[in-house]
Amino acid sequence: MNTRTWAAGAILAAAVIGWAGVSSAEDGELMRIGADAFGGGRAVDIDGAGIDDVAAGGGTVDLATDVSGSVHLLGRRVTVEGAVGGDLYAGGMEVRQRGAVAGDVTAMGYSIETGSIGGDLRVWGSSVIVGGPVAGYALLAGDEVRIDGVIAGDARIAARTLDFGPEARVEGVLTLLETDDTQLSVRDGIAARVEHRRISGMDEALDDLAPSPAALVWGFVRGVLVVTVLAALLAALLPGPLAGLRHRVLDQPLRSLWIGAMSVSVLIGGAVVAGLTLIGILAVPFLLLFAALLGFLGYVVGVYALGVSIVNRAGRGMPDGFGDRALAALAGALAAAVVALIPVLGWLFALGLALAGVGAMAIAWANPRFFAA
Repeated sequence: MNTRTWAAGAILAAAVIGWAGVSSAEDGELMRIGADAFGGGRAVDIDGAGIDDVAAGGGTVDLATDVSGSVHLLGRRVTVEGAVGGDLYAGGMEVRQRGAVAGDVTAMGYSIETGSIGGDLRVWGSSVIVGGPVAGYALLAGDEVRIDGVIAGDARIAARTLDFGPEARVEGVLTLLETDDTQLSVRDGIAARVEHRRISGMDEALDDLAPSPAALVWGFVRGVLVVTVLAALLAALLPGPLAGLRHRVLDQPLRSLWIGAMSVSVLIGGAVVAGLTLIGILAVPFLLLFAALLGFLGYVVGVYALGVSIVNRAGRGMPDGFGDRALAALAGALAAAVVALIPVLGWLFALGLALAGVGAMAIAWANPRFFAA
């Protein structure tokens, strides 16, 4: 499978996702462009004559008719009942291919079952069943793999458990990829040539990629310095507004926290809605980028407020000058970085700081009021 094939699949997948947002209200409705069919929704049934290529996505997707071209399907449950004249690309929790496919089949999901295939087979899943003949090679990766058909070419399999039905056979070379925890066995008559290849070197490769202790320390120090410098610059350039934000975070932490959470949720939710309208899909990356930048700026504000609280409790009083503000920024950045090292709780603490900072900015800019008379 070449790069052009993957690119075509990606383009058709994007079309499926976009069309799903338009047609979700009319389940089963198809859009036809020439001989090609596109569909999306909670339940998509693809039927009709004279269809060439198909691209569809939804909760359940059922191809109930024969098509002459290639098929791209995405969904929670995908079923192919009709014959496919080209290639099949499918992804979902459950993928069932019952109609014959003249070309290649590429499928990814949790539970996958294939039928008759005139080309090559490539499958990644948890439960994989090869239920029909494969005219080309087979590349199978799964937790549980079962072969009931005849594979005319080579087969390369990586699995935890491997079973063969009574009619199963591999006419080419059967290569079993094994680890220290998996030992796969093949009964006599399945394949004339069986190769066992151990997957080794993975642990060593991961060890090589793991950062050294010096790199970890430098990363920690660098993160503290970046946040300190940004907070100090904000304190120097905008001392009054930053003092107001700090005051809101310290005096109204819970209000700042939940308004910040609502503000970020509105931005992310707005990006999703904009994407579903298709017209506003170009605004999605900008909305997400703005949400990320706002969250980081909120973290800087929250860190500065934390540092001011620490410095004040240490007896130095509220900052009154660039030196005091820089010291407060350093104290807050260091304290936040240390707490962030705690598993789970550290992440929640950092998230709380960011949301509280965002909430303080939202209160300052919009002054939202709820349940007001």
